[in-house]
Amino acid sequence: MRIAITGAAGQLGQALYRMLAAGHELVPLGHDNLELEQPGCVQTLVATGAQLVIHPAAYTNVDGCARDPDRAYRVNGLGTRYVALACQLLDAPLVYVSTNEVFDGAADSPYLEYDRAAPINPYGRSKWAGEQAVRELLHRFYIVRVAWLFGGARNFVRTVLRLAGERTQIAMVADEIGSPTYAPDAAAAIARLIETPYYGTYHLVNEGVCSRYDLASATLRLAGRTDVALQRMALADYQRASAVPPYTPLRNLAAADLGIRLRPWEEALAEYLREISSVH
Repeated sequence: MRIAITGAAGQLGQALYRMLAAGHELVPLGHDNLELEQPGCVQTLVATGAQLVIHPAAYTNVDGCARDPDRAYRVNGLGTRYVALACQLLDAPLVYVSTNEVFDGAADSPYLEYDRAAPINPYGRSKWAGEQAVRELLHRFYIVRVAWLFGGARNFVRTVLRLAGERTQIAMVADEIGSPTYAPDAAAAIARLIETPYYGTYHLVNEGVCSRYDLASATLRLAGRTDVALQRMALADYQRASAVPPYTPLRNLAAADLGIRLRPWEEALAEYLREISSVH
């Protein structure tokens, strides 16, 4: 199958390329050849002749989105509308990668695929706009929500390791709860999903729930950096441009019903840290 992948240089885009390259003809697209903010990206995508489009590209700087909501909406909302319009013209299904931040974080148990979205920040609102555009324009689509993605060169886990190399003590938020997602595991799950005709909304996250503090603690322990003191801090005391939904774990029910499950996040984190250490 001929598959176009937007954001091919990103964490998930790279993992998807590695996962799908052996069995498909891939068309990787990045900032240099696909401008999501421009209507012209419709024709760029149509010109690929793709039989399926996977769309992980997004403006993912959450605080940047808060500082420039219009840009967030243009890239993540209207840009996804352009991608969906291209899929209309191609008569091709779309995989749209969305986020846990479409939820407000007020729940007391992990969110299911069809729980009510109520984003509280510009990033979440722009990604929700993208979901709405996909549902409005297409009848063959997979909306895949991921959360707390790690697996590439820039992510929370890398930040923890960098801080550990610079300081003897670091503080992490203990009351922001979510679902870490290892990019290669999400890519493998997407690869299985696109082989099925079961379109719809999916939560593809690693099993388990943790806080930012828990994830940082596991990272330091598995990396052998127990010499670094880790302190708890409250979300309310962490000043940033964007509002943060405090509780957004996602529950994989729909994909699990198809037999598509991701392993526990601790196992995925351990593999990622082994991979990092092997290249240094």
